[in-house]
Amino acid sequence: MDLQIKGTVKKILEEQSGTGKNGPWRKRDFILETGGQYPKKVCITQWGDQIDQANVEEGEELVAHIDIQSREYKGNWYTDVKAWKIEKGAGAQTGSPNSDIPFNDEEPTIDLSETDDDIPF
Repeated sequence: MDLQIKGTVKKILEEQSGTGKNGPWRKRDFILETGGQYPKKVCITQWGDQIDQANVEEGEELVAHIDIQSREYKGNWYTDVKAWKIEKGAGAQTGSPNSDIPFNDEEPTIDLSETDDDIPF
């Protein structure tokens, strides 16, 4: 499944680096704000060479192809949203033709005016 999220880069956080059992690593997070009536902010992580290749800048619209992964540490769960591909320009405007998610900035609406429920809430 190809998960994608479209939005505007609101903030780029400071790059972090270190050395692990597999050698040196580096990562950078950025905050992407989605569109629509109820915008959401999502912290997305880029790793290694992907940081330089994508060259994400504040204020630009883009589509991030992402993987979501959770892990447990000392009884707490942590979730990462990792970008493996960034599309800018035309790709960010139209989205991917193989995407299961329509790129529509409007929130879905539900008309409840014609329901027959007698539930008081």
